[in-house]
Amino acid sequence: MVVIELNVLAAFYVLGSVVAIYAIKRIAKALVLCVQPIPKFFVVPPKEADFGWKPSKGPTQISSVRDPKNPAKIICYDPATGYSLGERDIVSPEQVKSIVDKARIAQQIYATTTFEQRRTLLRSLLDWIVDNQDLICRVATRDSGKSLIDGNFGEILTTCEKLRWTIQHGENALRSEVREPGMVMVHKIPRVDYLPIGVMGCIVSWNYPFHNVFGPVVSALMAGNACVVKCSEQVAWSTTFWQSIISAALTANNISEDLVVFMNGFGETGQALVDAADKITFIGSPGVGKIIMKQASHTLTPVILELGGKDCALVFDDCDYEQFRHNSMRYSFQNSGQNCAGLERVIIHESLYDRYISDTIETIRKLRVGASLHEEVDCGAITMFSQIGIIQSLVDDAIKMGAKVQIGGSTYKNPNFPYGQYFTPTLLTGITTKMRISQEEIFGPVLMVMKFKTEEEAIALANSSPFGLGSGVFTLDIQKGERVARKLRVGFSNINDFGVNYLCQGLPFAGVGISGIDRFAGVEGLRGNCHPRAMTSDRFNFMGVRTTLPQLLHYPIVPAGKEFQESLIQMLFALNPVSRVIGLMRVAKISILGHA
Repeated sequence: MVVIELNVLAAFYVLGSVVAIYAIKRIAKALVLCVQPIPKFFVVPPKEADFGWKPSKGPTQISSVRDPKNPAKIICYDPATGYSLGERDIVSPEQVKSIVDKARIAQQIYATTTFEQRRTLLRSLLDWIVDNQDLICRVATRDSGKSLIDGNFGEILTTCEKLRWTIQHGENALRSEVREPGMVMVHKIPRVDYLPIGVMGCIVSWNYPFHNVFGPVVSALMAGNACVVKCSEQVAWSTTFWQSIISAALTANNISEDLVVFMNGFGETGQALVDAADKITFIGSPGVGKIIMKQASHTLTPVILELGGKDCALVFDDCDYEQFRHNSMRYSFQNSGQNCAGLERVIIHESLYDRYISDTIETIRKLRVGASLHEEVDCGAITMFSQIGIIQSLVDDAIKMGAKVQIGGSTYKNPNFPYGQYFTPTLLTGITTKMRISQEEIFGPVLMVMKFKTEEEAIALANSSPFGLGSGVFTLDIQKGERVARKLRVGFSNINDFGVNYLCQGLPFAGVGISGIDRFAGVEGLRGNCHPRAMTSDRFNFMGVRTTLPQLLHYPIVPAGKEFQESLIQMLFALNPVSRVIGLMRVAKISILGHA
């Protein structure tokens, strides 16, 4: 007994020592980063982002950001209030080419920087973001209509974690990687070099105007690329401020401002970027993704497509119900449901169905909808005016086919801001897989609840959509959770959680099916900003060892050459050891005698 106790104590001592050493290393690394100088910079904030700001002219109903009187301009407005934010210039296709050409020149210089210099740039950006997170959220809120807390979740937290991971792990992901040489080339050192692509072109969506712009920029910069971003016309007002941030960061680090450019425009601007850039990242809908892919095929430009989802949570009767019930509200109604990876379908065991419906109705009833820069709210506006019609159409179609609206289900007229664009938080039941709403992305504050009896039924419901982005499996039986998750046709899944994989930036992000192609984030996403180049060099250069063909394989070919080659392959690759020995003997014989 004493021996066992001593062994246990020793094991704990060793484990504690390992943990302590790991912690000390992490703390030391953090302290080193803290004492390193960080270039500082200042950006002038826009007055429109102030709390309670009002324009000189009153609010108006704006149904399109296109100005029919001036096609070279984009109309900007706050979707939560209807307040005008002025206009922004469209970048023409000719201007796009010029911007990309300048970025390519800047990239050739930037590609020679060290990883440490790139980390310093990203650290200065991270430092500014942390110090100015409230300002960033206010700008994003004014342009997109989201709530301030949704902005901090979706704009700040995600961007800071991406920066942190890239700063700490980016060099390891992009450092030359030595590979196994194989049987024939043991005298060589094979490796993969990850070289910058050149100019990354990004066409991003409007739901997170700050994060969607800066996310791909972080990866592009760490990999040594330039980055030209076509921002969504729906949030064109904030583009100017985002540009001032990155330009100030580049200048503070003695890097050309031409390296990263954010531009506004419609489809023709995006098409010109696809033609000019070296690789394209697109965040948007499947319909536009197909257009991007077709356009890119003309120049064989590689593309990364992130095209949204119809994400679900499978909730079993043995789950932590209270944990799921409370968290599901954030999963679904974050950013008023305008999320690529947002919870649209709750597939819940029949024993919990009624309870969850009742609890969710009660919570939704308490939600406050409005303009976050002017009033206390839980849910903000719908950013794109036409999206309201899409949401309403899907809800109405479901009702006609037998679905029941438990709460919500219609637009909301804010008495304080009657020109704001709102849709009430909605809970739908009675959904079937034949309804449009179960097959198409809602991109709004609508949560559908479906019930199941068996595990197989739950999996079938989850896989009934053509999308395949994300999922969550809620059960205290981890083995069951893993088993179920393996059967889901998705790009990512979380056990007893939803969407948190995106905060694990070491993981790749994207989906299957019509949810997209390729990956961003993680090692895979960062390397997607590179050309992987295969390289070999001499392992024993100091000994003069080179690849030299045996005399029997020199040109002109001698009759014994074929026999020698066959024997060599037998010696190296035969599965039977005896056969290998025979091959070795034949190689030796042919080498000496010149024949078998």
